[in-house]
Amino acid sequence: MSLAPAPVAASEGPRGGVDPMGIRVENVWRSFGAVLAVQDLSFTAPRGSVTALVGPNGCGKSTLMLMLASLLAPDSGRVLINGVDPAQNSPAVRAQVGWMPDQFGAWDSLRVAEVLQVTGQAYFVPTAQVNQRVEELLAQMDLVPLAQQPAHVLSRGQKQRLGLARTLVHRPQVLILDEPASGLDPASRKRLLHVVREQAAAGATVLISSHILSELEEMADHVVFMDAGRAVDIASIRELASRPRPWRIASLDRDALQRALTQLKVQHSPVGDPSASTSGHAETTVVLPDEATAARLLADLTAQQAQVVSFGPATGRLEAAYLASAAAHREGAL
Repeated sequence: MSLAPAPVAASEGPRGGVDPMGIRVENVWRSFGAVLAVQDLSFTAPRGSVTALVGPNGCGKSTLMLMLASLLAPDSGRVLINGVDPAQNSPAVRAQVGWMPDQFGAWDSLRVAEVLQVTGQAYFVPTAQVNQRVEELLAQMDLVPLAQQPAHVLSRGQKQRLGLARTLVHRPQVLILDEPASGLDPASRKRLLHVVREQAAAGATVLISSHILSELEEMADHVVFMDAGRAVDIASIRELASRPRPWRIASLDRDALQRALTQLKVQHSPVGDPSASTSGHAETTVVLPDEATAARLLADLTAQQAQVVSFGPATGRLEAAYLASAAAHREGAL
């Protein structure tokens, strides 16, 4: 049986018709006493895609996710989950949402398989289906050898895998994942990527927060950059390709690379000596405005006999966009 979410009836949009957005956040404010956690925040997350939530610690990401999961109410504004306002119909929203917080709360008395069984029962998964669903998820998350282990003795990474399995028990149509890759080994991270993309391909709305930007870029279709409780930038991952970022160039011959860059009048960092690099090649970095410019520069360097053996982005699209923001340079952001 597939682990894809069950079909859900299409909800009407704000002006009638089918709403293509699984998540809508409209002018939301939320404070805790004198601390303003979220302020005038608006964005949408479409169905059938993965939206990344990126920002420094304390920018309001977790507060937002708690509101989307119907565990907090906005002070003003509203959120809609598949067209339903959690403040108006919390049970309907919780039935559609799979919420994975950044910390897994384990029941000391329950074993791994029992955690999933109890979760399925809490979501009113029919009894005849619970055991089969548990078996599917244990296999999917590589938890079969741990099925009879007490949940509280699991490692951090194992708890993360169990937390994701628990999130999927009731086949939610909207996934809200807060730092799901934290503590995962490389193989488990690849499994997470596969599961997230599989859910989106089946029509689910996925909102995911992570500080591991390189892996987040592999999962996401869209990104919302947050700072100080606001959405300061919203883009598709594809659109980020047209923004400036550094590119690393490596050559077999330091002098040839230096001559070519000088001839082409390209601004660059000092060309390092091969003995000082881990690759054993002469290396430099250049900041280019987009990928089309990078392609032209590579062709020009080849024509100038620069003996280029490696040419590629020094950072990912997400990382470059985030590091270019004001939030990344604020004291305490790193």
